[in-house]
Amino acid sequence: MDIVTAEEKARMELQLAEMHSKRKQITERIAEARALGDLKENAEYHAAREDQGINEAKIREMERRLARVSVGSMDDAPTDMVFVGATVRLREVESDDVDLYRLVGEATGDFTLDYIEVTTNSPLGLALMKAQVGEIVRADLPAGPKRFEIIEILV
Repeated sequence: MDIVTAEEKARMELQLAEMHSKRKQITERIAEARALGDLKENAEYHAAREDQGINEAKIREMERRLARVSVGSMDDAPTDMVFVGATVRLREVESDDVDLYRLVGEATGDFTLDYIEVTTNSPLGLALMKAQVGEIVRADLPAGPKRFEIIEILV
């Protein structure tokens, strides 16, 4: 089970709705391409069928993900512990670098944010979950293990 914020779940549901709306457009493209004749050498037809397969696979994956998500709320979480939706100020112990991180269920991929998104199932996300201010957590990152001190939890 994945834990996400209410906003993340709403964003996932919107993405699913957009994928469902593409079905009609893709079906129309297939019909138009089919009307052009010989299907063996009809690139438009084959491209539209491939798009249909990709869209249907994405729909199935998003439906599976939505079926196993649980919405976490900061309202129910203790204020002195890191939970989904919390923004935390961390100090990397070796380098002394300080950055803001936000624990999320689903990353947006937006790199213009004031914080770095960390998913709950990533090594750092797993280390942060339920950690408290002053605690030092260890995360086995792809670049090697790192230790972070939790300086502050911002809601």
